[in-house]
Amino acid sequence: MTSDNVDWKKVLENTSIIRFPKQKLATFGNTSIKYYVITEPLYKVIDSKSEEVVVRTGVVVAEKPTIITPFYAMHLQGFSEDAYEYFKELSSNPGQNSPGILYQYRNEPSEMEIVSGSPKEIATNIDSDLEKNKNDMSVVMIGVDEYWDVALLKFVYEVTANSITNNINEFSSRGLLDPDASLGGIPRDAVQKIEKLFSEVENGGSSDILKLELDRWGVFEQYQDRFLDLFKRRF
Repeated sequence: MTSDNVDWKKVLENTSIIRFPKQKLATFGNTSIKYYVITEPLYKVIDSKSEEVVVRTGVVVAEKPTIITPFYAMHLQGFSEDAYEYFKELSSNPGQNSPGILYQYRNEPSEMEIVSGSPKEIATNIDSDLEKNKNDMSVVMIGVDEYWDVALLKFVYEVTANSITNNINEFSSRGLLDPDASLGGIPRDAVQKIEKLFSEVENGGSSDILKLELDRWGVFEQYQDRFLDLFKRRF
């Protein structure tokens, strides 16, 4: 079955989150969440009497949330052409340095096993065991076997929506979303990151990474003399 023929509405209707992590995504660090995705095997269509389910496990790693702006996003890789056009439109407005938060995730699959029982029964048992062991950073989901990773995408969407207000409040409480007027209004978090990169270069780090970051924020001109001084010190 091609993606064009998939009834995604039906897939989502048959995808549910049984257990949700009890903590939100960390604001100032990575968050690792163990996942369990339970599905009925594809061969259930042939053998309807089968009382087996597939249990897939792994870890979803949410990297430290990053403060960005529409202008900064225009210089990132990995977005569609439509997305870049949208960023360009935002950047043409006075709010080109209005801060937002970029969330990045990676999936680290672990194991897959077939066990006896129904999806609901197995999911409930896993949930009970996690609760008994006070495992607060795990998610249990029921999905569709052929599209089991849709369950992960559904979870990523919901955990992001559930965490963003808290992340924004914590960034704001430290003044990291405040604009720096001397640098065109880029967020102070960006200024701190740039200062850290300068320090790293002074201690042997890559100047290419620093140059890329300055270009992404559109502030190379303001830092140009200081950037060039880094090379004078080496000779």
